[in-house]
Amino acid sequence: MERLISPSRVATIILGAMLSFPLFHGGHDLAVAAPREATASPPDATQPAVELHGRVYLFRGAMGPFFSRGMDWLTERIEHAGIAASVYEFTICRIIAAQAIRDYRENPAPIILIGHSMGGFCVVTFAEILEAEGIRVSLAVAIDPAHVTPSVPLNVDRFINIFLSKSVLGGGDVKPLPGYRGHYASYDLSEHDEVSHINIEKRDTVHDQLLTKIMQIATNSVKVEGETVPVRFVVPADAAIELWDSGMPVFARPGDSLQTIATTYHVPLWSITQINKGAGRTPLVPGERVVVPRYLEPLVEVSGQSPSRH
Repeated sequence: MERLISPSRVATIILGAMLSFPLFHGGHDLAVAAPREATASPPDATQPAVELHGRVYLFRGAMGPFFSRGMDWLTERIEHAGIAASVYEFTICRIIAAQAIRDYRENPAPIILIGHSMGGFCVVTFAEILEAEGIRVSLAVAIDPAHVTPSVPLNVDRFINIFLSKSVLGGGDVKPLPGYRGHYASYDLSEHDEVSHINIEKRDTVHDQLLTKIMQIATNSVKVEGETVPVRFVVPADAAIELWDSGMPVFARPGDSLQTIATTYHVPLWSITQINKGAGRTPLVPGERVVVPRYLEPLVEVSGQSPSRH
């Protein structure tokens, strides 16, 4: 599809579709793909059963069946890991949110929201609707969301924004509201020439890391410790896309530099340099506060093979 339609034509088609949908006005579109049946991994008789909790709601962007197929692939992987997940068009965001509220009232479980493009806009709108009902969101992920995407509400425990700052179709630099106390991390991939608005949600390395985070939430293994510091990165062109959850403060010891701290905490120097602008690479003042990117729980390999992509 990318080879047949010019980028300018794609932009015209998608922007026109975005503006025509009623989500901006709180309306509804009843056309929706049927939820996919969850297919759990076969039980391993050699390991004790782990009870999984959670519901994952994924949303495609405009013309999603053509340009947001990565949301379908990620849904299949989540289901294969044994967690309830369904993918929808962003146009019925409010309908699905209303159903999620009813489901939560009947059987409370962690709520996870993931969306691409206008689906990212839906993720934040969905979270706002839940906030009005006193319901928290365990994880919200926006993948190159639209510029019109509002700020992250205070009921989101963990928010990740992966975007292209120079994108016309996405490019939403979503930030948390004042007073936000959750874990927040923003990743601008604009320096990665291989990434575009219509392939950013299809990257296996992103799917792998999101699946791990979802499994940690589903098994209640996430433990929040220490102060939470929001982190924002422009990921260098030659750097791996590593999705930390937030930052944490540490304090320099005699002789410490940003390099020694990066080595101590096993993170790339560029990540600490970007967070701590002005600190430089010279020896730091003992006791100086330095923010280091961190995971809430270490990333581990999880089950859930990538589906075939035809």
